[in-house]
Amino acid sequence: MKKFAVIPAVLCCLAVADCIPAHAEDIENTEIIDSIENIDDTENVETAGNVGNIEVSAKAAVVISADTGEIIYSHNSSEKLPMASTTKIMSVLLTLESGGLDIPFVVDSDAIRVEGSSMGLQEGDTVTKYALCCGMLLPSGNDAANAAAVAVAGSIEKFADMMNKRAQELGLSKTYFVTPSGLEGTGHGSSAEDMAVLAAEALKNKTFREICSSETIKLEFGNPPFPRWLKNTNKLLSLYSGTYGVKTGFTDEAGRCLVSACCRDGKNLVCVTLNDPNDWNDHMNLYDFCFNRVETVIPDIPQDLQLDLAGSYSDKINVTAGGGIAGITIGADGCGDLTYTVSAPPFVYAPVSAGDELAELIISLNGREIRRIPLYAAENAEYKPAEEKKKKNIADKFISKVKDIFNGKDKNTENDC
Repeated sequence: MKKFAVIPAVLCCLAVADCIPAHAEDIENTEIIDSIENIDDTENVETAGNVGNIEVSAKAAVVISADTGEIIYSHNSSEKLPMASTTKIMSVLLTLESGGLDIPFVVDSDAIRVEGSSMGLQEGDTVTKYALCCGMLLPSGNDAANAAAVAVAGSIEKFADMMNKRAQELGLSKTYFVTPSGLEGTGHGSSAEDMAVLAAEALKNKTFREICSSETIKLEFGNPPFPRWLKNTNKLLSLYSGTYGVKTGFTDEAGRCLVSACCRDGKNLVCVTLNDPNDWNDHMNLYDFCFNRVETVIPDIPQDLQLDLAGSYSDKINVTAGGGIAGITIGADGCGDLTYTVSAPPFVYAPVSAGDELAELIISLNGREIRRIPLYAAENAEYKPAEEKKKKNIADKFISKVKDIFNGKDKNTENDC
């Protein structure tokens, strides 16, 4: 069932994502940095097939629509568990949002002294925030995570506070961060469902999506910087068609953890398994199972949208959503109530040129916002000079006065008889 509820609201920002396939580049004679998380177990990968009653080896698992957050499959998905380096999804998102991604700086010497997976940072190395994001998402560098935390927030502790604040904003009720890397700390953990919601949010960021969908990335960093390749620990990018992320993880306590995303026929799903010794196979089987249980709905955008206009010859201006609206992945049992709400300022002020972005259309499913689409001016609106407005006001008053006289409403003509 689809409903149209177009009302004015406050202007906000757009975040819409499209399917981006993973690409591997030709490897040159430069350093290749892998990760100790990159456990070579592909010889044990089975051929994924359609299954009726799906079972997984994970302690917790979930599959959601990347567009709506609807749960398509769930197994202990609300249980709080350690999530290892999938923690870095939040660390990368906050680092990308902090800005200044291409500004070189020298890494903090203390921050990079950390155990576990590494992107190869050494004391005195010059890097960028972008390089650290690549180092977190591909070889799962704990050194990159710590260096990014200090660069963004000034300390690991303050960065953890930022992570927890963002988790609260996203409604991740089972999530608590202590470290930016995922190395365990007291209380550090999340649920499969929370991690799926976090991944779906992070994938709205274009740069995040481009990085996590890459099997290899060439960067320059060091002292002095020199070229080297980073290799992604996520083998699902090459094992399963349509996969475009997201992040692997492993510690002795957490076991094997995997957050992935996949696009097939315009349908977008996010899958999370925590503590899963058979994660590659489980993700492939879960996708085969869940893609048959979702469908794509193309938003039926209202065609007669208008905004209030000030300072022009008309008091209304037509707006359009333009073309190329991506479909929304929903459960196959029904889409529920789709509603459409215009988010715009009280007035649009002239002059306006056709094609100017003026507002947004918010699409909600069962009361939950799932997408924002920009609305553009469908026509020009010229500015009306103040003098012309004044003349029009005088003329309007004269016409109104004449009408009052003929209608017997003029006070000066009362009681003449």
